[in-house]
Amino acid sequence: MKLDLLTGLYVFMLAAFIGFEVIRRVSPLLHTPLMSLTNALDAIAVVGAIILAGESHEHRALLAKVLGTIAIVAATSNIVGGFLITDRMLRMFKASGPRKQ
Repeated sequence: MKLDLLTGLYVFMLAAFIGFEVIRRVSPLLHTPLMSLTNALDAIAVVGAIILAGESHEHRALLAKVLGTIAIVAATSNIVGGFLITDRMLRMFKASGPRKQ
């Protein structure tokens, strides 16, 4: 159990570091497509978190439910925020008045 937890934390730290480095180097023109991709990946994370929260092993039931619930809330808030930011960025490119011909 302890080795699984340490391995999971190690993978999480590596994924967070690599994700941060990849996102930091993206040009501003690519943020909207990147947000759409992130929303799709977060939807997969929500499904995985629902499965994790629904599992019922005797000695890990409480930990799985707590971590699964936290993951559901975090991924869902990330999806909603991503859609709001994407919508706001797309509205910036719409013409504010009638077009001149």
